[in-house]
Amino acid sequence: MASKPEPDEKTPLSQVVESNNDDSEEELQGCSGTAPCNPKSCLHRYFPVLVLICFLSFGSYFCYDNPAALQDTMIRELDISEGQFMAFYSFYSWPNVVLCMFGGYLIDRLFGVRLGAIIFGLFVTVGQVIFALGSLFNLYSLMCVGRFVFGIGGESLAVAQNTYAVKWFQGKELNMVFGLQLSFSRVGSTVNMNVMQPLYNYIDQNIHGYKCLGIALFVGAGMCVFSLICAIVLSFFDKRADRVLKRKQISSEEMIKFRDILTFPLSTWLISIICVAYYVAVFPFIGLGLVFFEMKFGLTPTSANAVNSLVYIVSAVASPVFGFLIDKIGKNVFWVIIGIVVTLGCHMMLAFSFINPYVSMVIMGLSYSVLASGLWPMVSLIIPGHQLGTAYGIMQAIQNLGLAVIALVAGIIVDQNGYLILEVFFMAWLCVALIAGVLLYLIDANKGGKLNLSAKARAIEKLKLDAEKSSN
Repeated sequence: MASKPEPDEKTPLSQVVESNNDDSEEELQGCSGTAPCNPKSCLHRYFPVLVLICFLSFGSYFCYDNPAALQDTMIRELDISEGQFMAFYSFYSWPNVVLCMFGGYLIDRLFGVRLGAIIFGLFVTVGQVIFALGSLFNLYSLMCVGRFVFGIGGESLAVAQNTYAVKWFQGKELNMVFGLQLSFSRVGSTVNMNVMQPLYNYIDQNIHGYKCLGIALFVGAGMCVFSLICAIVLSFFDKRADRVLKRKQISSEEMIKFRDILTFPLSTWLISIICVAYYVAVFPFIGLGLVFFEMKFGLTPTSANAVNSLVYIVSAVASPVFGFLIDKIGKNVFWVIIGIVVTLGCHMMLAFSFINPYVSMVIMGLSYSVLASGLWPMVSLIIPGHQLGTAYGIMQAIQNLGLAVIALVAGIIVDQNGYLILEVFFMAWLCVALIAGVLLYLIDANKGGKLNLSAKARAIEKLKLDAEKSSN
């Protein structure tokens, strides 16, 4: 009997599926047979694999909001408008309108998740270096180029991170894992929000102006190098797991083809609409939030930065907790709708009241954690494993189309109409997300409620499917 081909480092995720009960698994001896080294053990999956997955996008998220952490400083030292400032976010998002989707497709079809993560990590690092150099020499156009290159890798790296999570943890606390990796990503954003301005002030004692800003931004490049190292080490463990577990290759007929996108169910597109309509009311708001909190609530720049980073701080702690609870409770669509409604209430509080902004931002951080922990794992319940990279890529491509446009529009609204109109604008987008969430609930209920099953019902459903596969 011919032996099955063994995956190598270039084998795409679409060509491997895990077979934990395969009799041909390699018999591990010595240290390799112990729990810390065995890819099937919980200890090995959580440490080092989950730790590396969580830190895969740490540098990317740290650098994404470098502009938000230094908003006043950048506008002053570079002599740019709010609209030009928000272009840093648009130039990040524009390449991902298309490339993020192709990044997921390349992961599924060509690179594989291991090589893909390393390549996209390199783009992130190079982009941040160019961004810092642009500031160092006061070249606004070069900074925009840097954010564009950074964006090419940023969201595609997140696709690779999601694909790794599903590959290692599908059916094994996946909501909690998504929440935990989100948590670590937000730790990167939180550290950025609270470190970059003090770092700039420290450097400013000896070097002033845009050169000081450029040197501070090079710290972000160091964080990107750290994440790139994590991608390389993670590829080693993943390759070893493919060999040890004898993950099978699937036929070329089963590999994703680009036209398969047209067969994705309506639920997938509704999830994407929720994603874009919700996230455009969070990230652009944080990008412009520093001056908003200074102007409306009279906060100092330091206090405004602390308030602005609360969504990230709270989500860093709350995301794995809510992910764990959703794993135990189920009802993903229900929790997504709750997250949207509560976030809408937070924006209403910020727009129409003078309640301490700490309250609104803490609650927004909790609702953001609930939504993210429930939303992203739903894709793996709809789309087959060999198409997941492409599905996540499309989801993030649509998200980045919205972020690219809304970031520019938000900057223009602030320049021309002020922050009250901006808040109304964000609330309108959250209403769109709410409508899509209700439609998703109704369509899913009409098809048996797979996305909104309780954890117990989902486990019973899985047992039935396993029994059907065994009988066949």
